[in-house]
Amino acid sequence: MQAAQSGPAVSCRGLRKTYDARRRWPAGGPGAAVVAVDGLDLAIRRGECFGLLGPNGAGKTTTVEILEGLLAPSAGEVELLGMSWARDDVRLRERIGVALQETRLPERLTVTEVLNLFRSFYRRARPVDALLADVELGEKRDAWVGKLSGGQRQRLAIACALVGEPDILFLDEPTTGLDPQSRRQLWELVLRFRGGGGTVVLTTHYMEEAERLCDRVAIIDHGRIIKEGSPVELIRGLGAAHVIEFNLEGGAAVVEADLLALPAVTGARLSEDGMYALTVSESARALPALITLVSGRGASLARLETRHATLEDVFVTLTGRHLRDG
Repeated sequence: MQAAQSGPAVSCRGLRKTYDARRRWPAGGPGAAVVAVDGLDLAIRRGECFGLLGPNGAGKTTTVEILEGLLAPSAGEVELLGMSWARDDVRLRERIGVALQETRLPERLTVTEVLNLFRSFYRRARPVDALLADVELGEKRDAWVGKLSGGQRQRLAIACALVGEPDILFLDEPTTGLDPQSRRQLWELVLRFRGGGGTVVLTTHYMEEAERLCDRVAIIDHGRIIKEGSPVELIRGLGAAHVIEFNLEGGAAVVEADLLALPAVTGARLSEDGMYALTVSESARALPALITLVSGRGASLARLETRHATLEDVFVTLTGRHLRDG
């Protein structure tokens, strides 16, 4: 990585991306333009892991592809490390690394051959042995890519992203579809990179992943940032540390106003699958009151769970949707 500098690693102002959809509609008809990113402002500090959270179609991947220089914005300004894609295209490509949700690599090349191929793209590249050590693939150095497991392929993809000793590492849904062990191995890679002073821009659907890795996150919906802060700050903003989830036997229902009137309850919602979720500041006060309310209505609990509040709860509270909703 280059020597540390002042100013944000990534910044964008008024970022907007629209797609022309007039071919699907009569002239002047509805849907003339699809807005993927709608006036987005970001400032990502050097040396932090910053997460972009949101459901499919929220604009996360489009935003990241603009930041990576793969897409041109319809409007707005983008700077990485004080440089712009319009003026500093070649220099920037030497300073960033990109790992996608699924990177297609030649299956009949060995791990070493793939890394040497990627090393040829850079004037300054890390040694193969160092890369293999970083991603713990030393024993697979002579294995064909086609013989690697899903987790090993993702670690190889990240090794390819790290070949040029980047200052900024972009990771777009890097652990989707991986087993828990492979996911945690990738988390350790990200933490080591960040620990060495690197900046990480991460999109993810996994709330545990965001809470484990990210210094700050931005929740995106319909191409706009609706909330930004550290995971702890956003969860604290719910006004409650715990969530009580329950449903009732026989499809019975309770009135939202009655739930909100319970002691220590700060929020209540009913999901499409018939589960109630209460955000509460003190479970010990809310639970007995809830049981009394349900029994007083002549109903019975079919299911009852308590847990700590998460970023998923923050998103649902803000948007009424889950992060995995399309």
